[in-house]
Amino acid sequence: MRVDIEDVSVEIAGTRLVHEVTVRAASGQVLGLVGPNGSGKSTLLRCVYRALRPAAGAVRLDGDDLHGLTPREGARRVGALPQETVAEFDFTVAEVVGMGRLPHRRGFGAPGPEDAADCAAALARVGAGHLADRGFLQLSGGEKQRVLIARALVQQPKVLVLDEPTNHLDIAHQLEVLSLVRSSGLTVLTALHDLNLAAAHCDLLYVIAGGRIVASGPPGEVLSPELFAEVFGVRAHPVRHPVTGAVQLLFDRLHP
Repeated sequence: MRVDIEDVSVEIAGTRLVHEVTVRAASGQVLGLVGPNGSGKSTLLRCVYRALRPAAGAVRLDGDDLHGLTPREGARRVGALPQETVAEFDFTVAEVVGMGRLPHRRGFGAPGPEDAADCAAALARVGAGHLADRGFLQLSGGEKQRVLIARALVQQPKVLVLDEPTNHLDIAHQLEVLSLVRSSGLTVLTALHDLNLAAAHCDLLYVIAGGRIVASGPPGEVLSPELFAEVFGVRAHPVRHPVTGAVQLLFDRLHP
């Protein structure tokens, strides 16, 4: 499913945080948003999973205005892993993942055997099948993150929005989760702080600073030393991964 973010601006409490941003992701692409803290990455992504409504512009899915869809239809098209998820009740992991099936159930009907099978398969895909009967609040940060990714996958969306999906994950699970996302066939929009992970796993990168897009394109073209000096205030040394050939980056201070 194609995603078009068209001239989107976002205001919160009278302050404009995102300024006329345009981002386009073709069906099946993995698009990464990168930029300094406070640059507007999360704010922009919140418009794509309908936690915020743009002050101007539109988000379109295959041409349809996202904010014109019903909540159920929107949830069938877009699944999300926000940066922060608050859970006050200690549901089991299986129950938390099962919430991802709600857009596909009629009314308040109970989950059926197929729902349970889908949830078990999603947990297995993220390496968390053994956690199914555990209380969600009892999990570590990394375990919670994998469970929430399973919940987003079991929703069976066409578009997946991930805000810092590798937070709290050890390096093995970071690589596993991003490889899973790449192989899912979904259109993925993700914000990542780790620029080497972004370079290795994204088809396109959009660099955002001060609420504006300042560069975009394939990682090998975007991640230049000049951009890092200007946007991040660091000196970057691009190198090629000896196995994959992907651009990787070594950093040091711009002014030692």
